[in-house]
Amino acid sequence: MEAGQYLRFIRPYLFPLPTSRTAVYERFFSAYHHIPGKTPHHQAQCASYRSLHTSTSKRSTDTNSNVPESETTALSSSQVLDNKNKRIKKLRELDALHYPRLDSRPNRISIPSFRERYDDVATTPAAEEVVLEGRVMSVRRISGKLIFFTVKGEYQQVQVMITMSPLSDPKPELGQFRKSMRPFLRGDIVSVKGTAIRTDAGELTLQATELPTLLSPGLAPLPGQLVNQETMILNRHIDLLVNHRTSDTLRLRSHIIKCMRDFFHEQDFLEVQTPILADYAGGAIARPFLTSSTEFPRKDIALRIAPELWLKRLVVGGNDKVFEIGPVFRNEGLDTTHNPEFTMCESYHAYSNLSDLISMTENLIACLLEHAVSLMESRLKSLEKPKIQLPEGSWMQIEFIPALEETLGIKFPDLSEPDALSKLIGLLDGRTTFTQGPKLTLAKLLDELAGEYLEPMSLNQPLFIIHHPACMSPLSKSFICPKTGQPVSARAELFIEGREIANMYEEENSPFEQRRKLELQIESQKDNPAANNEGPSEVDESYVQALEYGLPPTGGWGCGIDRLIMLFSGASRIGDTLIFGNLRNVVSIRQAAKE
Repeated sequence: MEAGQYLRFIRPYLFPLPTSRTAVYERFFSAYHHIPGKTPHHQAQCASYRSLHTSTSKRSTDTNSNVPESETTALSSSQVLDNKNKRIKKLRELDALHYPRLDSRPNRISIPSFRERYDDVATTPAAEEVVLEGRVMSVRRISGKLIFFTVKGEYQQVQVMITMSPLSDPKPELGQFRKSMRPFLRGDIVSVKGTAIRTDAGELTLQATELPTLLSPGLAPLPGQLVNQETMILNRHIDLLVNHRTSDTLRLRSHIIKCMRDFFHEQDFLEVQTPILADYAGGAIARPFLTSSTEFPRKDIALRIAPELWLKRLVVGGNDKVFEIGPVFRNEGLDTTHNPEFTMCESYHAYSNLSDLISMTENLIACLLEHAVSLMESRLKSLEKPKIQLPEGSWMQIEFIPALEETLGIKFPDLSEPDALSKLIGLLDGRTTFTQGPKLTLAKLLDELAGEYLEPMSLNQPLFIIHHPACMSPLSKSFICPKTGQPVSARAELFIEGREIANMYEEENSPFEQRRKLELQIESQKDNPAANNEGPSEVDESYVQALEYGLPPTGGWGCGIDRLIMLFSGASRIGDTLIFGNLRNVVSIRQAAKE
């Protein structure tokens, strides 16, 4: 498959859609705005150099090109473009506009390794020569014979000193030295050979023994700081270079995923990758993204909304402990905690019940929190440590229906009856407000009530909401609640600081009950045409048939990785935890280049 076809296949929402489907997706795209009087070429060229909040220092051969991050000013796109063209012209005049291949460098070490090896002042100065490579973050020209770089690589910085006397023979003449050093500016990527020394101030420094090599010149000016949110998200590559918090948040995400993966591996779970594309999207109530395949031109292909049904098939197949960490896609709206493409961890453990799942969740969250705090104290220092207080013993639990009945002062009708929705609306009249409309279902109303009255109880301590009404969890085992006489599911949701963190269930393993629940769910959608695209349109016979071979009593667990990172990092928007932001941000990057 060609590269373009493959991208269209995996990311269909980045490409023009057939007319019949445009309405489904159009809310994710920004409108294209034509700029009168500008040619397409001029528009594209200016868009590449949009206004950036940058420091007041200029990309020139000034005496001091260190960038004070506290001073910011906005350069227009024309100024940025003018600076870039001047930079290119100067590099050509100096014969420095090259992008050389790397030679063999047996003595090359990373900047973190350099700092660790020569951290003890007793080990410096060192006789051995080493090669460091990285990006120049500042240039300080003390005189024509003495220049300092600050070079950054692998998230750490080190000072580099270039002066004539330590350079290896044949030493350059003063004029040649000055000319050789003129091209170097903030943002350049360089390679420097030298030895470790300590300055009079005690700072670990690489003293160059050869003139630095310019590996990749920075043509556009590297800002000292980005403060505008739109500019930051449309220029994430720059944001990562100049804002430590952005970089540290994404690094925290990587470490948390690894820690979660290690947690499951240590308990002998098998990690798997299940299909992302299929002719059916099940495992959750959500509208799927639809695409097509050249192999099946007359069939709609759906991107998965959950890996659940695939994973439970694996448990039927004798894999008692399985988990997956990967992307899922739900064709729904965007807000501070939702993105149509997000990362999910799901695990399934045969012979595990709800109490086991709650205990595992408590252990996992405690482990992840401890790891996150350790990272923030040692490496990710721009992030503030989370203020989450975990209880010493068992965490707080409340039952869904009894808690709402007590809070609202009503007795719920039989939620298994066909007219339960209208009866509940009548009971709530005047007691609370809720969203009404053609898309309102009993499950949605109950979920909205929980969000209004139960979830805020987690603001001061972690909270498990347990035993949801059975209509809210068609893939979960259900039973009659001894307190209320209502059919409820063997389910729990963990909330911390008002955010949903994890969901867990005792999975329905009866093929008869599973078929009945799916049929009831489909029947309820027929009564509500506005919600028809948000759930299965037919019973997944292949899954029901798989259950006929015997699914052991199984505990299922799911956690949204992105919200978990929001919790630990203190991010206020889900887009801050995603490498290139949410879907609107991703689409805007391409849209902006066309304006």
